[in-house]
Amino acid sequence: MAESLSIDELARRAAMSKAVFHRRFKAATSLSPLQFVKALRLNEGARLIAQGANVSTAAFRVGYSSPSQFSREFRRQFRQTPREWRRTAAPLGLAGMTASLPGI
Repeated sequence: MAESLSIDELARRAAMSKAVFHRRFKAATSLSPLQFVKALRLNEGARLIAQGANVSTAAFRVGYSSPSQFSREFRRQFRQTPREWRRTAAPLGLAGMTASLPGI
């Protein structure tokens, strides 16, 4: 996740106020901008874990400063822990696949 943009910056680039950007983004995706970014980060983390990265490495590479917070969010989105994900995803050849974004 090479570039980190704030919601304010995204709204500015879209030539919208933050409130209008939020409303239109949610109407288009059914997720708030922050929920969408979190889902992208977790999907990238899931891909890294399926490729063999440990949980801490995946967490830090996708922008989490706490592996435990990453694990909690991961479990909420995927309904399994990162370690469970590694055991089920890697043997099935799912390293290049991630879960679909919720609500899309």
